[in-house]
Amino acid sequence: MQIPIKRGIEAVPGGMMVVPLALGALLATFFPGTPKFFGSFTGALFTGSLTILAVFYVCMGASIDFKATPYILKKGGTLFGVKIGVAIILGVVFGQLLGEAPVGAGLFAGLSTLAIVAAMNDTNGGLYMALMGQYGEPRDVGAYTVMTLESGPFLTMVTLGVAGLSAFPWQTLVGSILPLLVGMLLGNLDREMRAFLSRAIPVMIPFFAFALGSGLDLAKVWQAGVLGLGLGVAVVVVTGIPLFLADRAIGGTGVAGVAAASTAGNAAAVPAIVAAANPIYAEAAAHATILVAAAVIVTTVLVPPLTAWTARRFGGSRDAAPQA
Repeated sequence: MQIPIKRGIEAVPGGMMVVPLALGALLATFFPGTPKFFGSFTGALFTGSLTILAVFYVCMGASIDFKATPYILKKGGTLFGVKIGVAIILGVVFGQLLGEAPVGAGLFAGLSTLAIVAAMNDTNGGLYMALMGQYGEPRDVGAYTVMTLESGPFLTMVTLGVAGLSAFPWQTLVGSILPLLVGMLLGNLDREMRAFLSRAIPVMIPFFAFALGSGLDLAKVWQAGVLGLGLGVAVVVVTGIPLFLADRAIGGTGVAGVAAASTAGNAAAVPAIVAAANPIYAEAAAHATILVAAAVIVTTVLVPPLTAWTARRFGGSRDAAPQA
């Protein structure tokens, strides 16, 4: 007898990230001694999120092709620049208001500059490519090869530094992007290595999500209710409008811009990595992880119907350039 476990998980928005993360959080909340009790490899599954993520970014880097066509560079570079630009502006504004610490009390308790920046500057690549495959063109799908550079903590660290908050030593910044660069080098030197490593990208996601969830306290999850919903809606609106306008400005229909107005599942791992690199963000990281995970779900639910509406309203390519 076959049980459709994978299909059931994928029926949940962002399921391969959200379901293992929730499972890890449940075990950590109700059976906190599990990693220590079993130890060995079982214990490592609960505590190895950073190691798993390091491998994930090598594999992610291998999928990036240096030989992107001019159209892909234009489209992907524009969407990449706008998404990061919005995150930097918000980082500067909220950095002045909140600093490194989260809001301590009230309706916005737990909200931090770290949560806002991490949610804003990393697009859900799988969602974007699936939507472009349905409502766009093959070359629009290829634009994500440039946007992949958003992945990981590097740009979040840079944004926090630009915002005037506690910065990171250059070794930490280089170390945060080095696995991605190594993967890019391997993938471009050898197509077989690219194919080999790229296949591991979706496989790694539930494992680092589980390890990440095992560090969460579900007693605090309720705080992400209204805040998480609000942050997710903010990502769609605050990044979606400029992304739509920028896509139109370079000759697109705006559909790709709306499709990019989401939060990547792996963005939920960024706060913990940032806190590991600079402990001053440790207090904000626990809340930020929950908020960003909520934003992943909200944007995954909202972006597809908005992209479909945009395709119906503004559909039909405005770019006369031949397909690459």
